Amino acid sequence: MTILQNIRVVLVNTAHPGNIGASARAMKNMGLNQLTLVEPKDFPSGVAAGRAASAVDILESATIVDSLEEAVADCGLVICASARSRKIPWPMLDPEEVAKKVTNEIGFSNIALVFGREDSGLSNEELQLGNFHVQIPAEEKYSSLNLAAAVLVICYEIRKAASKRNTDEKNQDTETWDQEFATVQQVEHFYQHLEQVLIDIKFHDPENPRQLMQRMRRLFGRIRLDVMELNILRGILTNIEHSMEKKKPR
Repeated sequence: MTILQNIRVVLVNTAHPGNIGASARAMKNMGLNQLTLVEPKDFPSGVAAGRAASAVDILESATIVDSLEEAVADCGLVICASARSRKIPWPMLDPEEVAKKVTNEIGFSNIALVFGREDSGLSNEELQLGNFHVQIPAEEKYSSLNLAAAVLVICYEIRKAASKRNTDEKNQDTETWDQEFATVQQVEHFYQHLEQVLIDIKFHDPENPRQLMQRMRRLFGRIRLDVMELNILRGILTNIEHSMEKKKPR
């Protein structure tokens, strides 16, 4: 099933190499082969290779990067596995809803499924890079899943949804769009531009931020900006800057 080739699994600061190997095995079981590791604690590792079984090729081709932002820079859809945000709520999906989102965008944009540290998950700053968050329903008294188990659950739902989509050419739920979605890197540049303009017009005080930029990120992340929409917004910000420059006393 080659349609899953533009989906990458991103593991952040994985502490135990065995979890990397087991995650690679789960990916191969479900037809995914793009693995990105953000500053793994111990990799390459014989332990990882041993746990990967016949998925060593995924480990050998894994990409290692220094930050989550680098890992997802070219992605148009980023979904972060996490408990609910500790600061402000974010659009939350269950695994089945994730599968629907992902299969609707297969072949349209690069997609990242992000999984955090075994002990603490993803930071709030990292979570803000995601368009959506996913939480796997589990027993309330014992809700913490092993990393590889979480990877398997999400990948299984995606494979199941993709298989159904393949056999149903008249799927009425398939979303279409006239422009490519903006990548994480493009959106991050927009946020930097937006924040600077908000500071310049004295709407935003970086010394007393009041979660303004986090809420702006949530707003635009929920909308899912495409490239043309992003260019329009950047153009508006640039015009504001030009207008302010003209009004400055000479």
